Amino acid sequence: MEKHKSYSVNEALAKLQSYCAYRDRCHMEVEQKLKEMRMIPQACEIIITKLIEGNFLNETRFAQSFARGKFRIKHWGKTRIIRELKQRQIGSYNIKEALKEIEEAEYLQSFYNLANKRLKQLENESDTHAKKRKFVSYMQYRGWESQLIFERWNDHYKNR
Repeated sequence: MEKHKSYSVNEALAKLQSYCAYRDRCHMEVEQKLKEMRMIPQACEIIITKLIEGNFLNETRFAQSFARGKFRIKHWGKTRIIRELKQRQIGSYNIKEALKEIEEAEYLQSFYNLANKRLKQLENESDTHAKKRKFVSYMQYRGWESQLIFERWNDHYKNR
């Protein structure tokens, strides 16, 4: 039979402080970690309150760094960022604040760079419908707005 370590509130708090200090976490991740540690609900409340008071746990800061990182590193569009934040139970206020981290000019530049790269990859595709489907699904999967995707597709074929 597998043995599980039990933690005092102070031990669990220390462990979660370092967990949150390593990178920004959302409440959901912290609650999941507490469940894995088999902490009782009353202890979880105390620990989460202390993490918030100590500024180890800050949902706005998490949402902002999440949005910046996923946009700059993974080249995600706003719809994917919003969807992923909602899955992490982030509120609409914090989502709005997070999206402010992405400058419009940088956003559009990133979109066009990614779209042009994908169009170049699909150059040898002879079937126009298959090419369009692959382009659109690739861009939508990464969370770019349909309006931008179809405008770029139409511009690409108008200028051929």
